[in-house]
Amino acid sequence: MIFVKTATPEEWKAIASAISTIVDEATFEASVEGISFRGMDPSHVALIDIFWPNSAFQQYECDSLIKFGVRIDEFAKLIKRSEKKDSIEITINQDSMLSIKIENGYKKEYKMRLIESSSSSTPLPKLSFNSKIVLSYSTFDKILSDIQVLSDYITIDTKSDNVHFLGRGDSGDADIALDSKSEGLEELICKEDSLATYSIDYLLKITKAISTVGGSVIAEYSSKMPLRLEFTVAGVGRIHFYLAPRIQD
Repeated sequence: MIFVKTATPEEWKAIASAISTIVDEATFEASVEGISFRGMDPSHVALIDIFWPNSAFQQYECDSLIKFGVRIDEFAKLIKRSEKKDSIEITINQDSMLSIKIENGYKKEYKMRLIESSSSSTPLPKLSFNSKIVLSYSTFDKILSDIQVLSDYITIDTKSDNVHFLGRGDSGDADIALDSKSEGLEELICKEDSLATYSIDYLLKITKAISTVGGSVIAEYSSKMPLRLEFTVAGVGRIHFYLAPRIQD
């Protein structure tokens, strides 16, 4: 029914880790075009939208629309048994079992039982963004970690020529300022001054999950509106992460 192969396990590790930050069970959808996943956490604060095109795989065989569900922690546990130079083959046949073959001289195969797929689809929020910030992965991760020292939330304040990342806690305040000359800030577009506050916990979890693939982080938002992060996996796969703002009086 479906057969896919990747030259390394890093893409699967990143995707499984990203999904596990918000849900326990995942329903993937495979088609001729590629593999996708979309899911929202139980509190409806965060949403992940993933698309992995067929061109990104070393081999890809799927001639019809297939939905398959897995317990994401079990799936991630098996994928993590691979090493950097291992190839990964994933097959689903008529027996409702998912086969994972890991090989690089040393061969192993796991089979896990699929779970019933969720039939309901999560709609994407219809948003327009006034601000766009492109940061290197390492800079974004450092900003979150520096703010977390004092605060559970991060406020992003974007103007035409600079962006401030702010945090406030019981013991004090934090302010990180970047402009066009700052290392790690790759692009800044501001159609309108924007100010919004988000949970650092959610942002750190998703950022750590994508750490193996690095690259750039594209952050888009408007005042008091959801934040959308875009990560590129293996140069072609795409992960969008939406996070609702913290509404303050």
